[in-house]
Amino acid sequence: MEKHSLKNSYNKIISVIESCKTENQLKGAIKMANNFKFLYKKVGYPKILSYIIDKTIYKKYKTCR
Repeated sequence: MEKHSLKNSYNKIISVIESCKTENQLKGAIKMANNFKFLYKKVGYPKILSYIIDKTIYKKYKTCR
């Protein structure tokens, strides 16, 4: 079993957020993003990733409403 890298996890979060079509799906993606931030915060990931994730969620939220 291969280990997931920060890059792979980040790319998956972004693709999940962008694939959301309803608010319920987006809520699930937000929970997933928060878990990502919590887990990788412990190992010290770049804060810009958190900013980009939040920005992507905000853009998607405007289109799902």
